[in-house]
Amino acid sequence: MEPVRYIDRTRAYYLAEGYDKPYVWAHFDSVPFTRLEKPLADCRATIISTSDIDIRGKDGGDRDPNENFLVGNAYSIPSDTPVESLYSHQENYDVHATHLGDVDSYFPITRLFEAVAAGRLGSVAARVHGVYTSYSQRRTCDHDAPEILERCRADGVDVAVMTAICPVCHQTISLVARHLEANGI
Repeated sequence: MEPVRYIDRTRAYYLAEGYDKPYVWAHFDSVPFTRLEKPLADCRATIISTSDIDIRGKDGGDRDPNENFLVGNAYSIPSDTPVESLYSHQENYDVHATHLGDVDSYFPITRLFEAVAAGRLGSVAARVHGVYTSYSQRRTCDHDAPEILERCRADGVDVAVMTAICPVCHQTISLVARHLEANGI
C-alpha cells in the first residue's frame, strides 16, 4: 500500500475549489523552545487536541455546545469528565487505519491522571482544550492560538500534551504549539 500524499491532495483540492494558487503549508526556519522551570513532577498539564472531543449528555444526547466556552475555533471541557462520557464527532481521519472508539488513543486524559497518581506529573489542569482545524494559518495564529494560550495561563498550565487527528490538524496543532512555546508553555 502506498502512503497517502496529503500535502499533494490538499494542494489539488484548493486548485479544484477555484483558488488561484495551491495551498501553502506553514514553514518556519526557527522553532521556539521553552525549558521547564521546575521538575515535571511539579508541573500542571493539559491536553490540547484537534479531535473534536465532546461530552455525551445525561439522556444519551449531546450536551449544550455553549457549555464548552467556544470562542472562534477554541473550546474547553472539564478535565475531570469521565472518559466513558467523552467521544469525538471527527470525520476527517483515516477510517481504514484506526477508529475513534478508544478516546485515550487520541485524547490521553486517563494517561495524564495516571502520571499524576504515579508522581511523574504534578497535576492536571481543571480544563482540557480543543481547536477546530482551520485551513487558515492566519486565523489559527492570530486568534485560536492566543485564545488557547490565555486559557492555559488562566489554568496555571506549565506543559501541554498536543494531539492531532488529520493531516491539516497536524498543522493546526503545530501552530498552536509554536505559539505556546514562544510564550513560555
